Amino acid sequence: MGLTTLCYIEKDDSYLMLHRVKKEHDINKDKWIGVGGHFEEGESPEDCLMREVREETGLTLNSFHFHGIVTFISDQDDGVVEYMCLYSSDDFSGELISCNEGNLEWVKKSKLHQLNLWEGDYLFLKYMQENRPFFSLKLTYEKMELVEASLDGKDLELHGR
Repeated sequence: MGLTTLCYIEKDDSYLMLHRVKKEHDINKDKWIGVGGHFEEGESPEDCLMREVREETGLTLNSFHFHGIVTFISDQDDGVVEYMCLYSSDDFSGELISCNEGNLEWVKKSKLHQLNLWEGDYLFLKYMQENRPFFSLKLTYEKMELVEASLDGKDLELHGR
């Protein structure tokens, strides 16, 4: 079981996105994602969030919003289930640094559909932008394709399925 955080930092109707291009054996290779990562021993979700944002961006979050839990089921990574705590923040300080996992770039929210995102990311980004109350989203991937999704325990109809 994996425990992670993911944060979408907001400024001027844009998100700070990480284009994952620097690690060879990266399940997120060539994808655009928010910033975050795996819990370290003894960390709370908020501890992990603050540390990962600082390590990957150089920024310090002054406040943040906890949107929900995303459960990832995948036939990759030996079928390890991942539970991701999803956050956003528009209240931060500091200066951006270079990230060793990829390239950081401010991307207008209206341009996100042009990026190479995981299919399920479009779902939770939509729920975040709608200011949906705290949610639980389950995403099942087979061969890197989204095959099932459920929101708060109810199956979602996927496009083209």
